[in-house]
Amino acid sequence: MLNDPRVQPLIDKLPAPLPRWLRWMRKPQAKWVRIATGISLIIGSCLSILPIFGIWMLPLGMIVLAQDIPLFQRLCSRLLDWIERRHPAWLAK
Repeated sequence: MLNDPRVQPLIDKLPAPLPRWLRWMRKPQAKWVRIATGISLIIGSCLSILPIFGIWMLPLGMIVLAQDIPLFQRLCSRLLDWIERRHPAWLAK
């Protein structure tokens, strides 16, 4: 969710309905939706013993909150650096 240009190629590779929804979520007017979604995902990761919930929700919640919280921005930037080094094809357009 960062305003990093490396995020757009990753979003473009997602299945059909997700890229449009994520582009909307990245807009400034969706701030409260992003915060509510991110917090919900992080709380849902605590319920990972249930079938629908899982630990996968924790990093996703952090990525969603990264646009609004500087600590998560640094973590996501490090993640993007790692992806750039290890999997450059993922960021290719």
